[in-house]
Amino acid sequence: MHLAAVLRSTDADKIRRANLEATRRLADAALEAGVSRFVFASTNLVLPGDLGRPATEDDEPAPPAAWGPYPASKVEAERLLLALHRDQGLGVRIVRFAFVYGEGDPHLAESLRWAGQWPGHQRLHLLHHADAAQAVARVLQAPGIDGRTYNAADEAPVTAVELHALNGVPFPDHPAGDADLWHGIVDTTRIRRELGFRPWYPSVWSARDAGAL
Repeated sequence: MHLAAVLRSTDADKIRRANLEATRRLADAALEAGVSRFVFASTNLVLPGDLGRPATEDDEPAPPAAWGPYPASKVEAERLLLALHRDQGLGVRIVRFAFVYGEGDPHLAESLRWAGQWPGHQRLHLLHHADAAQAVARVLQAPGIDGRTYNAADEAPVTAVELHALNGVPFPDHPAGDADLWHGIVDTTRIRRELGFRPWYPSVWSARDAGAL
């Protein structure tokens, strides 16, 4: 289960080394050791915008340049692993996480770095730590899914206004602006239908009410 990544960095070379080159080395080691299943944690940020609908696993990855080197490195790693699956039989399974949050994780507070610049109705798709673990376990344990990719997210994307409320910060007073209402929003039909995934925390509000933040 390959969950390691560099995310909170502005060093593009460091991100690429960790997220692509280290993945290549780990995959080579897995092949040499005869590992039968290789689960790779990716991100829904690899998916394109301007779809006018939730993104599916069949959409060609094309992260906007504005998202920086992190999703670009994940796209390259996904393609590398899928090529090793086709050419050398690596039993790769890819799970793309939405914006992960949970107990003690500063990620939810850090979301305001972007959400503070968004129009109030722009949305962010989330995934609690517990449901990220659930998704990985289901992807690992399922038979016959080598080469498959799965989106993992909760059931209730939150707006920029809601993200500020969750963090106890007033929403800044600025013009509404334009928003791609579907960018970063993913369809989770495949993981629900094929693997039986149901989020234990279907929204960040249910996680808050359960004391799981």
